[in-house]
Amino acid sequence: MRSIFGFTIITMIFFSCDDNRVYEKNADFNTRYWLVSEKPEFEFEIDTLQSYNLFCNVRNSLDYPYARLFITYYLQDSSGTVLEKELVRQLLFDEKTGEPKGDSGLGDIYDHRIPLKLNRKFPYSGKYKIAFQQFMRTDSLPGILAVGLRVEKTNSVPK
Repeated sequence: MRSIFGFTIITMIFFSCDDNRVYEKNADFNTRYWLVSEKPEFEFEIDTLQSYNLFCNVRNSLDYPYARLFITYYLQDSSGTVLEKELVRQLLFDEKTGEPKGDSGLGDIYDHRIPLKLNRKFPYSGKYKIAFQQFMRTDSLPGILAVGLRVEKTNSVPK
C-alpha cells in the first residue's frame, strides 16, 4: 500500500510541471483488478481553437496474467451522443520474453500511456466524456490497478 501511495505522490509531482496537459485523472481499482462491469468515465473541457492529444493511462502490476490488454473507449459529446467507439490494444509484457513494458514505477508497478487520438480537432467547444471498458472477455482482470485519461494540447493550431 505504501508503494502505491509513494508512486502516486511521485507521479503527481512529475506531472504537475506539464504545461501541455489540459486534463489528467485516473480511476484506481482498490481491489487490484478491473471488473468487466466497471466502466470509468472522465469528463473534460475542449476549446475548438486548439488541437489535442488523448491518451489512456493504464497502471498494472506483475500480477497481470496476459501479455496484451484490450480496451474499448467511447467518446461522447455533452448531450451523451457517442461520437467514436474504438477498440485499442496495448502490449503490457513482451510476448516472447515476458519482460514488462511501460515505465516502471515503484516495485512491480508499470505505467502505460496508450495513444487514442493525436492532433485531434473537436467539432465544438464544451464538455466531452470518455468511458473505458475492458474487453478481455473475462469477468475480472487481476493486476490492473488503475485506468485514466490524459488530454494535452498539441503545439499546432488546427486549420
